[in-house]
Formats: sequence, structure tokens, C-alpha cells
Amino acid sequence: MSGKCSNRHLNNLSRQLGKLNPVKTVIIGIGNTLKGDDGAGLYLCDILKDKIAAEVIDAGSTPENYIAGIVKMSPEKLLVIDAADFGAAPGTVKIFDIKDLSRFLFSTHSLSPHLFVETIRSEVNVDVIFIGIQPASMKLGQGLSKQVSDAIAVLADEIKLALTHNSSH
Repeated sequence: MSGKCSNRHLNNLSRQLGKLNPVKTVIIGIGNTLKGDDGAGLYLCDILKDKIAAEVIDAGSTPENYIAGIVKMSPEKLLVIDAADFGAAPGTVKIFDIKDLSRFLFSTHSLSPHLFVETIRSEVNVDVIFIGIQPASMKLGQGLSKQVSDAIAVLADEIKLALTHNSSH
């Protein structure tokens, strides 16, 4: 598999994103831009912010600070985007089953992704799509790798397309 998003995962992503309602969707990016590809979720938020109807949250490395706000918005869909080391080629995009989140290494935030998602789901009935992007490197002081940058661009386009198709209905 190349460093680009695998077709199988993109097809699965497109199928899941096809159900998005822009006004009832929240997108949250998690990570740290000072640590190379760990900032993948934040870079995606930067691309999408003010360009889509959905709420976009750059949570940095403290997603727990946004739980109450997300619960208050009562979204139907929550897209969580984070760098995740799941042993694939750098730039690979994978949708995780919520119950499998604890088995993989995610970026440098303090609250585990599984606990973050479950805390929100205990307060509001929301469908969560957790999207991990395989980093090339998460070393301090490095920039975003080409593979992850390319994956973010493709992912941003997929999200914009899903929201555009649904907002016209």
C-alpha cells in the first residue's frame, strides 16, 4: 500500500460521510502541531474552518476541554480526527470502531480517545466516526510529512463533498 489513503478506507469513509447533515455535525481535530504529523487533525480543521456549514473544533491536545460544548450542541454526528499509529503506511486513513480505540496509540493528548468519546456518548445520542491518520513521524520540531499532508487534503475534500451533497437536500 502506498503512503496515500487506501481506496478501501476511502470508500468506507465516503459511505459513512454520505449520511452527514451539516447543521448537526461536529468535527473535532486533536493533536499537537509542534510534533510533526501529530498535528494532522488540527491541520484538517484549519483547512475546513469557515469553509463548511458544520461546526469545526481545533481541540489541540486537550479535547476534554470541549466535551461540555459538544454535548450542548447535541450533534447527530461527531467526526474525531487524530494521528494514530496503527502500523500502516504513513498517510493511511482508517476509520476506527469505537470499541477498538484503546488498542492503538494516538497523539499526545491526556484523555484517551475512547474515554473522550464515551463521555460524550453518555450525555448525548451521537454517532461517532473516529478517523485516524497514520503518522510518518511525531518528533518535536518536525513539520507535517508529505504523506500525511496529502491524506489530509483528500480527507478534507471528502468531508466537504459529503456536506455539500447533504446541504442541498
